[in-house]
Amino acid sequence: MYKAPVDEIAFTLKHVAGLSEALDAGTFGELGEDLVDAILGEAGRFASEEVAPRGEAGDRQGSRLVDGAVKTPEGWRELYRNWIAGGWNGLTAPEAFGGQNLPHMLHVAAMEMWNSGSMAFALAPTLTTGAIEALEKHGTDALKATFLPKMVSGEWMGTMNLTEPHAGSDLGVLKTRAERRDDGTYRILGQKIFITWGEHDFTDNIVHLVLARLPDAPSGTKGISLFLVPKFLVNEDGTLGERNDVFCHSLEHKLGIHGSPTCTMIYGDGKFGREKGAIGYLIGDENRGLACMFTMMNNARLAVGMQGVAIAEAATQKAIAYAKERTQGRAPGWSGDGMSPIIEHPDIARTLLTMKALTQGSRAIAYACAHAVDMAHAAQGEGARHWQERSSLLTPIAKSFATDAGVDVASMGIQVHGGMGFIEETGAARYLRDARIAPIYEGTNGIQAIDLVTRKLTLSDGAQVRGFIAELREVAAAAAASNREGFGETAARLDAAVADLEGATDWLLSRLRDGKLAEALAGATAYQRLFGLVLTGVYLAKGALAEAGDGRQDRRVALCRFAAENLLSETSALKDRVVNGAESLAAARSILD
Repeated sequence: MYKAPVDEIAFTLKHVAGLSEALDAGTFGELGEDLVDAILGEAGRFASEEVAPRGEAGDRQGSRLVDGAVKTPEGWRELYRNWIAGGWNGLTAPEAFGGQNLPHMLHVAAMEMWNSGSMAFALAPTLTTGAIEALEKHGTDALKATFLPKMVSGEWMGTMNLTEPHAGSDLGVLKTRAERRDDGTYRILGQKIFITWGEHDFTDNIVHLVLARLPDAPSGTKGISLFLVPKFLVNEDGTLGERNDVFCHSLEHKLGIHGSPTCTMIYGDGKFGREKGAIGYLIGDENRGLACMFTMMNNARLAVGMQGVAIAEAATQKAIAYAKERTQGRAPGWSGDGMSPIIEHPDIARTLLTMKALTQGSRAIAYACAHAVDMAHAAQGEGARHWQERSSLLTPIAKSFATDAGVDVASMGIQVHGGMGFIEETGAARYLRDARIAPIYEGTNGIQAIDLVTRKLTLSDGAQVRGFIAELREVAAAAAASNREGFGETAARLDAAVADLEGATDWLLSRLRDGKLAEALAGATAYQRLFGLVLTGVYLAKGALAEAGDGRQDRRVALCRFAAENLLSETSALKDRVVNGAESLAAARSILD
């Protein structure tokens, strides 16, 4: 059974991602380590004792559509009630609407633990957090007053409605319509698919954020508006009024996350309401909806990255526990009676250490991204711009590298289990099934790579990424200067990996300057992985160099060395793919005809 690694999470937040420095500087007011530890401890307890025990049962039972209503797995509604009673929904929300206004770092750390317990359950409040942020930043005072207090408390939940059958990644072709009404509201008509928790029995009301197009809107993404469309209209006194003209038509039958209802939503076919069209309220300006929605999407991309970390952690725990118990053969040097536990075999140990390194590296990347988000909110002027650019640079890497790691680690976990991993009753397969959606939704990892190369590398004309690489080189230099016993070839391997990243970055920036976009994009995915691997090695080294006084330093040094000497050799091959892969790609494309 999953047990939240609270101590390792706290260590990564404080000593790798930058939380301790921010606390010492008073960045977050009176927030101190004692409160941080208390929050993480309780989040870990809730994840381990309440969420995780319901995860496997929820996967087996799944959510069902019965007579037009979604029934969630047994016990999940009560679990959600306990979750909101703990105040978790408002962890980072504004105090003015009942939130606690705590750093985003704490939210993503808690989110990791809940997703490890059950990714399907944790998806329920995830989009509510993003919807709160989008509404708080772009909504009118009246909309905020009506909806935010109950969304922050968790009494109502939020969703994000983008995708249509013909409009997935290319939102510019969406067809959902919005019609202006004389009273200032809008009528929304259309269909949305793949809507996570679009309908459920957790809350009395569901607040949908919906992208739609006005009749006179410009074509493409410049003509998209964002609307708030509640399941139930809200009376002036805050009570629920008439049912709005929106409903769940069907649920998708999915590879994984079975407990999470993925809905096809119908807006405005006349099933509810006095006339066709779901009543919606404009968020932001007309034809500027995508900019508003990106507030929510950027939040969601980091949240999805945390899902990758969470699945990797849970899969690693399960695989290590199994490898300690399962006996098979006699490992080299085994002196015990009978067969040895498979963890004694070199190949199994290598697999488990790879899983552990990818998990901890992904965690550090995601937490560092959350730290940049927090610092951007806290800083002023040039400092705010710097941290905003840093969070923008890290977001596609945190989303893509961590979710790829979640899939890879879950697959390795099945391999450690052998044939029993392919059997559902062991629970190892669920992690792979759940993990596989994460590289796809909230912008596929290929789209993240395009974003990284074309938009994020060019921030401040490349100065942001170059400055970041210089910081990574400082960590490598510190590892070399430390002469710490047990580091082995860590410093040299880190230095070489950072050099590979720098060389690939310079090459991509030169291609972009010369207008050779196709050449740059041919290596974008390889570059994205290269960046993530380098960050994994550097952040593990940063943790190994930290003096935490918790007696785990030797373990961190050993894992850091393993990653440097076993995983970082891939960076040179990835750099080669970035720099030299475009020509062969162009030459071979004809065979796909």
